[in-house]
Amino acid sequence: MKTGYKKKILGITGLICLGFSVVAVRLGYVMIAQSDKYQELARDLHQREREIKAPRGNIYDRNGVKIASNKAVYSISVIYSQMTDKKKVVQVLSEELGLETEEIKGKVYKNSVREKIKSNVEKETADRIREYKLDGVKVDEDYKRVYPYDSLASKVLGFTGGDNQGIVGLEVFYDKYLKGKSGKILTLTDGKGIEIEGAYEERDEPVAGNDLYTSLDVNLQNYVTQACEKVKKEKNAKQVSMILMNPQNGEIYAMANVPEYNLNEPFKLNSRQQQADSKKQQEYLNQKWRNSCINDTYEPGSVFKIVTAAAGLESGKVKVTDHFNCPGFRIVEDRKIRCHKTTGHGSETFREGVMNSCNPVFMEVGARVGVDGMYDMFRKLGLFEKTGIDLPGEANSIMHKKKNVKAVELATMSFGQSIQITPLQLLRAASAAVNGGKLITPHFGVRTVSADGKKEKIFEYPEKKGVIQKETSETLRDLLKAVVSEGSGRNCKIEGFSIGGKTATSEKLPRGNGKYISSFLGFSKAEDPTVMGIVLIDEPEGTYYGGTIAAPVMRSVFQVALPYLGISKDYTAEKENE
Repeated sequence: MKTGYKKKILGITGLICLGFSVVAVRLGYVMIAQSDKYQELARDLHQREREIKAPRGNIYDRNGVKIASNKAVYSISVIYSQMTDKKKVVQVLSEELGLETEEIKGKVYKNSVREKIKSNVEKETADRIREYKLDGVKVDEDYKRVYPYDSLASKVLGFTGGDNQGIVGLEVFYDKYLKGKSGKILTLTDGKGIEIEGAYEERDEPVAGNDLYTSLDVNLQNYVTQACEKVKKEKNAKQVSMILMNPQNGEIYAMANVPEYNLNEPFKLNSRQQQADSKKQQEYLNQKWRNSCINDTYEPGSVFKIVTAAAGLESGKVKVTDHFNCPGFRIVEDRKIRCHKTTGHGSETFREGVMNSCNPVFMEVGARVGVDGMYDMFRKLGLFEKTGIDLPGEANSIMHKKKNVKAVELATMSFGQSIQITPLQLLRAASAAVNGGKLITPHFGVRTVSADGKKEKIFEYPEKKGVIQKETSETLRDLLKAVVSEGSGRNCKIEGFSIGGKTATSEKLPRGNGKYISSFLGFSKAEDPTVMGIVLIDEPEGTYYGGTIAAPVMRSVFQVALPYLGISKDYTAEKENE
């Protein structure tokens, strides 16, 4: 054989050997060095993941009463590759779940890994579906949110959707604590994607959500709601709202917005509303869920005189003993602005002006303080900012720009017109006015606790101290106590208890429409407030004065709430008459 041919054969043989060597090295690298990687890829190819839902954390009131919990339900789904009788699957699921055949068919015949048919299926229905032993139909345990008290505090608690995530209220605000972490089941499948019966399953157990403990008190909430329902019916009012809060730390004991709605049926509409188109139906639902205490602003009327009084006293522009004269009106530029008592109060001190809720007195105080002074007090009492409550959708105040405030605007602002704030903003400002000058953050959330009880998170809320002087606050408490004991708020008077408060009757915009909001803000003890409440009656029929119809509502609530909260009597009838 010629030398040239030998060299070619050797060269080809060498190349072949080199090729085999490269393949062998590569194969060894893949099989040894990258074995874990390819084992994971193979596992992913032949594993199917199923979610295990985590139970949502419970919500409790301040006494440990459960006000939101879970109920075991089931989720029905189908796996395309495992179904052997799709026609029967469609028939059974349509009949048992009460769903349209076409809706079921669209999911059953969809070539996907897994299609969810329905969530929140009751146990009895799920058990019946299991008995059919349909290939490719999966019945997995799930959880449904339930509310033991139905409509109680509905616009505070809120509710969850089909996926058990919060939608409104505390449920959505604290969702990251309540929702927990879902687990999963990993099952082996063959090359066609069919689960292998009896194969080993890997489980990643779910972690239950944290429990939320709140400042809400079921007993007080229930009584407040009943009081609101009673006056709503008596006055045929559009709505009645009420808040009870600790003015020292911002903990809210009760917040009612009547009419409330059933939390276990949050999407239910009446027959008339169901006839509307989908967009209108959503508007109805949004209005139904709306929490007017924080979502809506209004002209506060005479309760706002607390703020004007604070500005006057703090600035030294007015003293309790200063004298005023009320002829029943006050001329401001080209306007004649009347007092609620058109015949006038005559000569009166500032103390008497507060007790009488006299508009001309407060217009004079506003003029003395001036625009800069009034706006400075608004800022100090938090009226230019949201309260920071732990609920979604809080509205902010609507105020004139300071440069646009002239004499007329200043006069009307002084007795609570031409500005708009939320009821909670007013309650917060009034709290700072009488608690010694501390601006608190209203809230419900107190703490969360893990399901195993090992981890606890206590919530802290901002406070601003010294927004007004303690002496000013002390004077305001004394003045507002006189309003209840001798003045326009006497319908909130309860024998033996020292109570401070302020009435209001606000005309709704546009002026002259004959629609009013009657309100009353009260607190006790007058000398050291530990509970404060505000009630608003929207569009009452007939008599609409706050001192006449709102103050008695607060009185009825205080008669129960004060002893319940451990607030003792301050005096006897004999001592009061001394």
